[in-house]
Amino acid sequence: MTDDDSMEDLLAELDSHSDLSKAGQALRIRTEKRQYGKAVTIIEGFDTTATDVQSLASDLKSELATGGTSASDSIELQGDHTGRLPSLLEERGFEIVD
Repeated sequence: MTDDDSMEDLLAELDSHSDLSKAGQALRIRTEKRQYGKAVTIIEGFDTTATDVQSLASDLKSELATGGTSASDSIELQGDHTGRLPSLLEERGFEIVD
């Protein structure tokens, strides 16, 4: 085993711990009606020490082709995305609660 192999093993192990910290987060997805009856999808419950909320918000906005914003522990997306968001977040290792 070379040093490169052991480094790759270490990086893979660290990445698996990141997935565990994501799975320990219980996220809630809900919608709200805002001004003029526009829907906003809100994702809450992030552990900000384990998740880069701004980066995740950017990825989700790109994937869903929508606008939105992120706060310290939540993401707001324009429109109703409750049908597609659970699978996108679960693919990224998060747990969704009702």
